[in-house]
Parts: sequence; structure tokens; C-alpha cells
Amino acid sequence: MEHQFVFVAGLHRSGTSLLHQILREHPDVSGFVATGVPADEGQHLQTVYEPAHRFGGPGNFAFDERSHMDEFHPLATPENGEALYAQWKEYWDTSRPYLVEKSPPNLVRTRFLQQLFPHSKYVVILRHPLAVSYATQKWSKTPIGCLLKHTLLAYERFLRDKSHLRDVFILRYEDLVNQPQDVVGSIFEYLNLVSVEVGQVIRSNINEQYFEMWERDLASGSITASDMPPEFEARINRLGYSIRDCNALGEPPWLGTGRHRSI
Repeated sequence: MEHQFVFVAGLHRSGTSLLHQILREHPDVSGFVATGVPADEGQHLQTVYEPAHRFGGPGNFAFDERSHMDEFHPLATPENGEALYAQWKEYWDTSRPYLVEKSPPNLVRTRFLQQLFPHSKYVVILRHPLAVSYATQKWSKTPIGCLLKHTLLAYERFLRDKSHLRDVFILRYEDLVNQPQDVVGSIFEYLNLVSVEVGQVIRSNINEQYFEMWERDLASGSITASDMPPEFEARINRLGYSIRDCNALGEPPWLGTGRHRSI
């Protein structure tokens, strides 16, 4: 059987696990489940390349240039593509035509994975940088200013890599949780799959708790001017978000919430 490989990418705490769970519910899709590794992420089920924790883990890995991998990376060989498939297929139901792998650091490795799996597709999820940063801080204990820098760096790196990808679908976490069936239907349409009902329980207001934390930190002075360089707002605006109006959602030209496909 010839399989369609689908890679889910996005920062830690951006909705990749939710998206992976939704996709693997489709009867034509197999995704990793009950593997015994953190969040059933494929990065922990292979020995070809280093997982994110080798570069600092959540909230830090993108600061290390070695975490960014493209088609020119020494490991981007056909032999390593075969080795990855051999290791991952132990956890896939290969009787299904679509095989999904999810790991947050795929965000900075899309070009590398495309070189190993030439006809693969990419589903990339973005989330408000403040929400990603505060949610990640629970794990990393890193200051919010540093986590914001990391989020922006990783997203901007992906956007630079995006033009090299033949097949990518970009969505926002905020749209997914507010209109789950519509957004998931668009993803299945992109994948050329018949849409199915979303079975996951989805909460739509989780970002609000992080925005409230942000407002409290601003009011208390625990966030200082040095934590928030003036260019942060412009950089976040280019991602379709704002830290001055946290609930505002822009429409960058590369984002269409199911309407955009870069080829």
C-alpha cells in the first residue's frame, strides 16, 4: 500500500495534541496512541535525529540553531527516510492509507521531513504567543519575555521555511476551538478525506486565563519594558495576533483557516 504521510507541527502547548487526536479518529487515518512516550510524539519513537529536549525542550529548543533542519541537513537522506518509516511503522496501523506523526518541533523541521518523505503533507497550528508562553511556563519556569521571544522566533522560522513546502495547511488554534467542525472539515478536505464528526470535547475559552495572567503581570510590574521590546507588537501583528488587544485576530495573507494552501 502507498501511504500518505501527514506531519502535524506547532509549538508545545499550541494545540498539536488536540489536533492529532482529532485526525487519528478518522477511519482512514492512523496516528500514534498509547506508545508510552510523552504525548505520543514521533520524535521520541526514533533514533535518526535529536528530539527537542536535547536542545532545551519546550520554550527553548528553537534558540538552538541545531534544532532547525532543512533539506540540506546531513541527515536528510533517503536511507534515513527509510529508517524513520521502519521505526514509526511499529506504532502505526499500516492497513490505513493515511499515517500521521505529531511532534511540536516539526515546526522547524518541515523542510527536512519533506526531503525524507517527498509527497508528505503538513498541518501546522498557530496559537496566540501569549497563550503559548504562559502555558509553556508551567513546564519550563522560563520568564515570559524569554518565552515570547522563543515563540516569535519559532513561528517566524516556519514562515520563512513555508515557501519551500509543496503542500501545507495552516490553521489557528483559536479558530479550531471556536468552530471545530468547520475547521476540521476544511482539514479533511485538504487531505482529500471525507469529513467526520469531531468526537473530542473542545473548550473554547482557555486562552482567557492566560490573557488574565498577562494583565495581572502588567499591573503588578512583573513584566518590564526590557521584557517587551517595542518591536514585539509588530512581530506579533504579522502573525495575525496582538498583545495590545489580545482577542483581536488579524488575517495575514498566508493564513486562511482552511482556505490557504501553499504549493
